[in-house]
Amino acid sequence: METWAGFCPGLHLSLGIWLMVAAHTPQHTKAEITCASCPSPLQLHLEELQLGMRTEPTEEPGTLKNIRDAALRRARRSGPEFAEFSESGWAGRTGMDGAPEDRGSLLDGHRQGRSEFRWNRDEGRGNNRQDEPKLTSSTFALTGDSAHNHAVVYWSGQNSSVILILTKLYDFHIGSVTESTLWRSTDYGSTYERMNDKVGSKTVLSYLYVCPTNKRKIMVLTDPEFESSVLISSDEGASYQKYRLTFYILSLLFHPTEEDWALAYSHDQKLYSSVDFGRKWQLIHEQVTPNRFYWSVSGLDKEPDLVHMEAHTPDGNVQYVTCRAQMCTEANRNYPFPGYIDISSLVVQDDYIFIQVPTSGRATYYVSYKRDSFIQTKLPKYSLPKDLHIVSTDEKQVFAAVQEWNQNDTYNLYLSDTRGIYFTLAMENVKTTRGIGGNQMLDLYEVAGIKGMLIANKRQDNQVKTYITYNKGRDWRLLQAPTSDLDGNDIHCILPFCSLHLQLQMSENPYLSGTISTKSSVPGIIVATGNIGAELSYNNVGMFISSDAGNSWRQIFEEEHNVWFLDKGGALVAVKQPSVPTRHLWVSFDEGRQWTQHSFSSVPLFVDGVLVEAGTENQIMTFFGHFSHRSEWQLIKIDYKSIYSRKCTEEDYQTWHLHNQGEPCVMGQKQIYMKRRPGNYCMLGKDYSRMLSAESCICRAHDFECDYGYERRGDGNCRPAFWFNPSTVSRSCSQGQNYLNSTGYRKVVLNNCTKGVKEMYTARKQQCPNRPPKGLLLTTKDGKLTANLGSNVTFLVNLDEGDSLRTNIQLDFGDGTAVSYSNLSWTEEGIKHVYKSAGIFRVTALAENTLGYDTTTLFLHVTCPVEHVQLLAPFVVIRNKEVNITAVVLPSHSRTVTYFWWLGNNTEPVITLDGSISYTFPTEGMHTITVQVAAANTILQDTKTIAVKEFFKSLLLSFSPNLDEFNPDIPEWRQDVGRVIKKALLQEQLLVAVFPGVPTAAELFLLPHKNQSEGKKKSDEELEQVSDIIVSALNQNLVEFELKPGVRVIVYNTQLTLAPLVDSNPRHSSSAMLMLLSVVFLGLAVFLIYKFKRYTSFPCRGCRQTSSRIPMHEAHAPISDKMQRKQPLNCLICGCCASAVIC
Repeated sequence: METWAGFCPGLHLSLGIWLMVAAHTPQHTKAEITCASCPSPLQLHLEELQLGMRTEPTEEPGTLKNIRDAALRRARRSGPEFAEFSESGWAGRTGMDGAPEDRGSLLDGHRQGRSEFRWNRDEGRGNNRQDEPKLTSSTFALTGDSAHNHAVVYWSGQNSSVILILTKLYDFHIGSVTESTLWRSTDYGSTYERMNDKVGSKTVLSYLYVCPTNKRKIMVLTDPEFESSVLISSDEGASYQKYRLTFYILSLLFHPTEEDWALAYSHDQKLYSSVDFGRKWQLIHEQVTPNRFYWSVSGLDKEPDLVHMEAHTPDGNVQYVTCRAQMCTEANRNYPFPGYIDISSLVVQDDYIFIQVPTSGRATYYVSYKRDSFIQTKLPKYSLPKDLHIVSTDEKQVFAAVQEWNQNDTYNLYLSDTRGIYFTLAMENVKTTRGIGGNQMLDLYEVAGIKGMLIANKRQDNQVKTYITYNKGRDWRLLQAPTSDLDGNDIHCILPFCSLHLQLQMSENPYLSGTISTKSSVPGIIVATGNIGAELSYNNVGMFISSDAGNSWRQIFEEEHNVWFLDKGGALVAVKQPSVPTRHLWVSFDEGRQWTQHSFSSVPLFVDGVLVEAGTENQIMTFFGHFSHRSEWQLIKIDYKSIYSRKCTEEDYQTWHLHNQGEPCVMGQKQIYMKRRPGNYCMLGKDYSRMLSAESCICRAHDFECDYGYERRGDGNCRPAFWFNPSTVSRSCSQGQNYLNSTGYRKVVLNNCTKGVKEMYTARKQQCPNRPPKGLLLTTKDGKLTANLGSNVTFLVNLDEGDSLRTNIQLDFGDGTAVSYSNLSWTEEGIKHVYKSAGIFRVTALAENTLGYDTTTLFLHVTCPVEHVQLLAPFVVIRNKEVNITAVVLPSHSRTVTYFWWLGNNTEPVITLDGSISYTFPTEGMHTITVQVAAANTILQDTKTIAVKEFFKSLLLSFSPNLDEFNPDIPEWRQDVGRVIKKALLQEQLLVAVFPGVPTAAELFLLPHKNQSEGKKKSDEELEQVSDIIVSALNQNLVEFELKPGVRVIVYNTQLTLAPLVDSNPRHSSSAMLMLLSVVFLGLAVFLIYKFKRYTSFPCRGCRQTSSRIPMHEAHAPISDKMQRKQPLNCLICGCCASAVIC
């Protein structure tokens, strides 16, 4: 879940070469939610939420910073804290004091601008005027910075004449700043002083931050590639003090009221706090999610230094944590939401806190209103969101954009009730547009200065059309196109087949005006790029303006322009899109009917940025750019005060009535505004009042929207959705109490109508009925059906219907324990239980009162990780004879382990819940068996190789006791001994298996030659002959080998058998190897050595292994044809007799 934020329309940079460079640059920026009233389109942006007055530096110029999942982002109605731009385009923030257009500027050298002519749009021609007021301009070149491609601009406003500019050379190859220059002006940008000597001539600066509550205080960060320090100024950048840092600051969040308080986020995901404006820092918390930390909200949080954050636990989970900035020890931390949340889902904004909980299925969202307990939000039952973003919360309700399961490039817009719990649909299929940096922008624009007025682009029947609403989405209509074009020719555009369509994208460069602009100080004025036709198009577009809040429109330009508001919106200034250099700007005082062209430069300028209205008491705007791509930054300061003849008086104002196609009641009010008469060349005063009066209207149907669970039908009435039961009463409604029974309607939030149909549509108070429990639901708090052994499992019991205060709740945990509660209120925090054994448990909940009962069940898997698996299988088996194969698991699990068996050459496994399986091998040869064991999040594997023959014989062997003295009981030793035995026994290939155990013992398998299995009788005779040779040699003590100088080991005959022995040591199964011996035509001999174990309990001792070798000519003893020998009992109990067969 994300929150959309952005920049105000006025904070825009007109740039010349930005598009060209940005196309080759990764995009970086931070979403800002710093104010409550910025008109804007919404941007669906790969971005994280920032709340308060956060400023985060940009990694690369002209880019937007990408984060994890897409986040919808909306421009607000006041500027961020500083401006950042580059030759290649915008790269950061802008921060001024006042209206959205307020911003810093850059200038030098003096020159007179000339008013060239006026263009009267009503007459469609330009007239030369020699008596027009002239603009005063000055130009300043930042000499020596021609190579610098990145800049940060700051103008404090508040009647301050100080402007700061930080220019940087950003090396795209190494991804860091290599040079920087700090400039300071004290005369509104007429001249600048280089400040490098004040901060250190060799110091490389990276970012500039200004305290939002005291613009005289400034922080400048050094580039961490050279040093990690902060430079602090308390005199608007005139002098600095340097303080070393032990961490690298990635972003800052200033406190909304305390000027010296700040939060800093480091490169290693640590959050720090400072209460002395960055001189000293204290660690708050480690492993904090980027951009998920917030200062307290005044009036809601008790402590002004409270910090909200999203932090990671050592086991990788995420929690919502609060603590005080300077007292954030573990003992002082609070966890407002019990349990874990999804990463990057915490949003603290205005009256609301939002989180998303991790669930195995559909996403679940919770909201806290005014710091009350978290309550699950309610979207229509089958909206099934795959993506949800908070759009805004500043009008006493929540705007949310939801991408549902069947949507790809559109979102549905939902509006909540005041508490942010119940959401209803406002518009379907709102269009999104992908920006330069890969970010997506939602085509939804909130008009500044008029509550409830929105403009949106909706996709319908493969066409995109622009709609407008005056009551927060209750009703939408198409825009009426202008009646004539710029030349006065009639335009025949008839609704609904033809209408005006607007582009609603917010500029990714904060110094461009974007495709649509409004200003709260001049409500009703809308300037936008658009086209006339059946659908939205990006070809043959022009500029359009509405002076009456979208009821009627006029075309003002045939080409795209950037348009800003001057003098608190009393005038408009326009500049062509900066694809080519320009030296002209246009100014209008009559809402775009007449435009006066002015020259601001004698040489055409590639415009990289425009700052408008940086100060509240001056009339200054600034153009900055380059005369050529290799020249220095050119800063052109323009003072447009001379174009005003005087200050406005009462006679210069007129009233304007807000309406919706003649309907005077908008949002339940008749609203009358004052605005300057078009064409009057007077300056608005700072105490200019916008709204003259607001009179409540009589309530009518259009003042009410459908309540949660209801949908508007074709006749305009709200009816219950098919999934909604209107007779459902909240379980919190107890007998003897009252509840509000919905009529299917709810009043549009912030609608001020009175009387009329209000009583008919308002929910009615009724007495709570006595009813049996129904809709009982049992879940775990984390939504999972698995739990680790010994962990605390929290069960949640929810009842859709029934009297919660008079309903008994019983919960049987399935392990022989149960609990009972007299009413449901006792279970609100969850029911905790710890399971002491692994298994699958049937958990049953029962809700019962005097009128009936309801029950529900879930099955919980309690597991613990598997530590070891050992595959037990014979080394040699008879073809077409069933053999048992067993996997021994440590520690032992009951019913919670899944076994995957790969047998023979099968490519698909056999899956069982039992640790044993029977299998018949149909063909002779060497066969591989693999088993995988899965429990909880652990998967282990073991593999064995089995020889399959028609028949075989085996011989048990033992060794002289001196062998045990040198046996370290490790696989490597057994392997080496096995090779010695192989060499002593025969120079040809030999199959030897060495087993662990004490005392040392062995078993020799005699196998027929692979080509002689068909002649069973003949092969059996040959095996008998080999047995006779071997037994005779063993009985005469002729089989021996030298372990080390002076230590010789004798091999003895113990017993003959036809059954292979299985090594069950779990630690050494992987060391088993098979070696084939071709004994002339007689066949193969398998020589296995093992030691009998003297213990039967865990932990198993290390396995041992040795082997012996006898010359072929000495092996002359008869071989017994006894049948299968059983595995030693102690190996079966231990499970540790794994084989180690050495080549």
